[in-house]
This record gives sequence, structure tokens and C-alpha cells, in this order.
Amino acid sequence: MDLALLSGLVIAFGIAMYVILDGFDLGVGMLSAVLPQKEGERDLLIGSIAPVWDGNETWLVLGGAMLFAAFPLAYSILLPAWYVPLLVFLFALVFRGVAFEFRPRAHRKRVWEFGFAGGSFLAALAQGVMLGSFVEGFDLTGTAYEGGTWGWVSAFSVMSGAGVVAGYALLGAAWLVYKTEGELQDRCYRAARRLLAAVLAFVAAVSVWTPLAQPAIAERWFSWPNLLYFSPVPLLTGIVAWELWRALALRRERAPFVYTVALFLLSYAGLAVSTWPYAVPRALTIWDAASPPATQLFILVGVLLLLPLVLAYTIHTYRIFRGKASAGYE
Repeated sequence: MDLALLSGLVIAFGIAMYVILDGFDLGVGMLSAVLPQKEGERDLLIGSIAPVWDGNETWLVLGGAMLFAAFPLAYSILLPAWYVPLLVFLFALVFRGVAFEFRPRAHRKRVWEFGFAGGSFLAALAQGVMLGSFVEGFDLTGTAYEGGTWGWVSAFSVMSGAGVVAGYALLGAAWLVYKTEGELQDRCYRAARRLLAAVLAFVAAVSVWTPLAQPAIAERWFSWPNLLYFSPVPLLTGIVAWELWRALALRRERAPFVYTVALFLLSYAGLAVSTWPYAVPRALTIWDAASPPATQLFILVGVLLLLPLVLAYTIHTYRIFRGKASAGYE
């Protein structure tokens, strides 16, 4: 059994679950600053994620803990490279949580509502910036990071941050289409269509920019027979985007969220094709960065025992709170 590969797959699964689940509630947080126009609508938006938002972050803990235990060499490079965006990300998540809890009982409610939306925006932006810098790679001497405190700043990483903000907002809008009704739902449909156009523009920009700036990625995608093997990814992305647009135009309620999740998973597959098998792009593969087999086996046994329980809890929670949102959250 290839333990490094199995650990990598568990981390990839945990990241995908986090991006989808926490992505839509970060999106709802950002949209809560702009979509509501009537009394009580903001309560409805926040009520749509109240039962699930903290459980969604469980997957972030899983991914971070697995990365530390299974790939410590990659962790030792990524952590100093991302000190600033990682601190911003964690601070934003904590502040967002505090704002979420204080908001219903505070005298100055609008301050905490702004904090909740701002924390959601900063968390999404920081994630996107780290993603962009990961794709670009890092300045290393041996296995030591030498890029400095601000090495993650570049035009590409900033664009990636903006793209993730738009993507999470699209996820949030698609979720709200399913969870709301009436005039508020109409605004969610319109917002989702505008955000889909923005997300597709970012996807197109990344698809052109990345192979032009990274010859190794261009070679991965456009050499034969890789072109044949990987061509379903962009083709399916185009089909899913069209179906998502149609679902919004036809005012279907559940399909937009399903298609948006599919769009994210296809983008994730494209990222995997571009960066495989590196734990640190073009420097360390997952096998170079892996901890000893005994450590990996110990961690994997624990994770594989707990994973079904976390999945069952997640599915049960969403099943219990399915249907339209109510504004009764306090």
C-alpha cells in the first residue's frame, strides 16, 4: 500500500469538502452585506447557514492536521511562506465567528453584521491568494523557504484571491436560491448570474495565464497523449457552466447549487492535473515530503476510523435542516 498516496488522497478529499461546504457559507456571509433590502432578510440569510457553518470548518482541521502529520517537510515550507495570509485567514475566521454569535444580541447590530461580512470576505481572499502562490511555486534553497515575508504577493496570486471571492459568492448565491423565496430569491437568481459570468472570466484568465507563465504546466496539458486524457476537464467545465446558466434562467431551485459544486470540482481537478504529484510545486513530490511509514500508518488508521463518523454527522445535519430557511435564529 502506498501510504503517501493514500494520505494525499485523504487531504485532497478534506480540502474539497472544506472548499464546498465552508465556501458557500463564506459566500452567504459576503452576500449578507449586499442582498438584503428589507427588514428581516439579513436574518433569513444568516439563518440559512446557522445550523451548519461551524461544522463545515471541521474539514479545515482535518486537512491541516493531516498535512502536518503526513507531509511535515511540505508543512515546514508552506507555513513560513504563508505567515501573513494564513494569519489574516485565521483572524478573519475567528472574528467572523465572534460576529456571528454577538450579532443577535448586540445593541449595535450593524457593526457585527459588517464584521461577519468582512470576515467572510477576508477569509475567502486569503484562501485565494495562498492558492495562487501555491500554483506559482516558492523560492527555495534546498528545502528551506527563501521567498521572504511577502513572497506570496504577485499579480497572479491577487487575481486568484479575487477569483475565489467570486467563486464563493457564486456558491453562496446558488445556496440562497435553494433556501429563500419571493423577492429575496429573485435577487439571488440575478446575483448568481452576474457572479457566474465573473467566475467564468476568472477561470478563462487562469487557464490562459498559468500555461503561459509555467512551461511545465503547459507541457503537462498540451503534450500528446495528455491532451487527449485531460481534454474532458475543460469540455465538462463548459457544459456544466452552460447548464448552470440555463438552470438559473429557468428558475430551478436545487440545480444551480449542484452545478456550481460540479464547477468547483472540475476546477479542483484542473488544479490537480497542473500540480500532480507535487506537495510543493516543482520542488517536492508527495513522496519526497512524506513522514516515515509508521507515522503515516498511525495517522491514517485514526483518520479512516473517524472519517465515516464525520461524514455521517455532516449528512445527518444537512438532512435535518433541509428546506427553506427561517429567520428564527438567535
